Amino acid sequence: MTNLNLKDITAGLIQQVDDLNLKNEVADVGKIIYAGDGIIKVTGLSKVKYFEVLSVENGSTAFALNLEENEVGAVVLDDDGNISQGMTVKTTGRLMSVPVGKNLLGRIVNPLGQPLDGKGAIKADNWREIEVPSASIMDRKPVCEPLQTGLLCVDSMIPIGRGQRELIIGDRQTGKTAIAIDTIINQKGKDVICVYVAIGQKSSTVNDIAHKLENFGALDYTIIVSATARDSAPLQYIAPYAGCAMAEEFMYAGKHVLIVYDDLSKHAVSYRTLSLLLKRPAGREAYPGDIFYLHSRLLERSVKLSDALGGGSITALPIVETQAGDISAYIPTNVISITDGQIYLETELFNSGVRPAVNVGLSVSRVGSSAQIKAMKSVTGSLRLQLAQYRELAVFTQFGSDLDSVTKAVLTQGEKLTELLKQPQYMPMDVAKQVVRLFVVSLPPLLLIDKNHIHKFFDEFEVYVENNKPDLFDSIRESKILSDENKQWLETHAEQFTASFLENHHLNG
Repeated sequence: MTNLNLKDITAGLIQQVDDLNLKNEVADVGKIIYAGDGIIKVTGLSKVKYFEVLSVENGSTAFALNLEENEVGAVVLDDDGNISQGMTVKTTGRLMSVPVGKNLLGRIVNPLGQPLDGKGAIKADNWREIEVPSASIMDRKPVCEPLQTGLLCVDSMIPIGRGQRELIIGDRQTGKTAIAIDTIINQKGKDVICVYVAIGQKSSTVNDIAHKLENFGALDYTIIVSATARDSAPLQYIAPYAGCAMAEEFMYAGKHVLIVYDDLSKHAVSYRTLSLLLKRPAGREAYPGDIFYLHSRLLERSVKLSDALGGGSITALPIVETQAGDISAYIPTNVISITDGQIYLETELFNSGVRPAVNVGLSVSRVGSSAQIKAMKSVTGSLRLQLAQYRELAVFTQFGSDLDSVTKAVLTQGEKLTELLKQPQYMPMDVAKQVVRLFVVSLPPLLLIDKNHIHKFFDEFEVYVENNKPDLFDSIRESKILSDENKQWLETHAEQFTASFLENHHLNG
């Protein structure tokens, strides 16, 4: 009996030894020589990597940002004020990473991937490093597919393609975020994943955006990464990189992603804060010397991948806030030179009721008509020129009243186009309806319609088209062209409808 017990005990001990997972873990261990303002300086970490996660003795997490000869400058992510000089710090061997995957869709998370919406834990499909090199030239493909914003003035004159970086720039309260949110809402049913990164925004603003997206059914395909104004500078600094890592997971799976960085001005300020605390040399406007690289390495990750890599894409809409319309300031000029064009929003236009308040003269898309369907190209040829002529003439004619018939015609058409391009928020427009509106507005019968009735006219005309030629809009969507037959039908029926519209609304004479 005793022998049997000894055998059992021996067998149990052998099994426990076999089950032991003996791994050699090599970790650098150092000591904190300075702690304050969310920054720690550590000595003794000889093999630490840039952006490596560090574990502090009290359970806090930091990441290495300054690698100097005798010390390492690190930024604390969850500083509870209990870090003190003399504490030990050790390396973890892993770089700063975030959870990624489809389970993040419809959720609001912080830049570490932790949920903020109270809907429970998130089970990640994978983890990705937040700082990775962008795709090489050979892995890319030219931007050729349109990404429709649903905004008539943008899709017609400043088209955005999948894989493009289009800057939205303007003073505060000019509708920058509104354009981005409308674009996200317009992706419904188009198999595009959206990531909205809020940097330095108010918590109430982020909540409002989340509710709006939910109301329009857009939150289901959207991830909101929130680093609000009350969050620390380190969290605001890593937020756009974390959002980009989440987007890349989908891109490399062959999907199309739209990512909004709202906004990079506040992101630059958070990086300036960290850099000054780490005693890095200050340059222009107290920003560190590598401030350009801060945004270039982020925006270069937005690409259209080659077919060999699945053909996925990330389209970036970075937002930058200007002061008193000064687009020649440091951060605006930096980001303008990195991106493939900009949508410039003007305070004067916004206050005069032109919304979206897009200044057509200063806005540009460097991808151009390659990001438009053929139907849109065919109806927007002279649109920008007509608006430019109208704006120029409007300035000169405000001082005089004697106008010739040609000038009056240019002014009348310009006023109608300006009115047509106005669009309420949260009401993105289907591309087929955009094409029809731009084609019909240039027809001779429309000279009889006053600019104040232009929206009412087109709302009723679209209903008329759906009732009398229901396949016209579907034809434009599927074939991506405006056929001669459809042009002929629109020309004929626009004339008939104009007459009945004027009569029904008693607008004759």
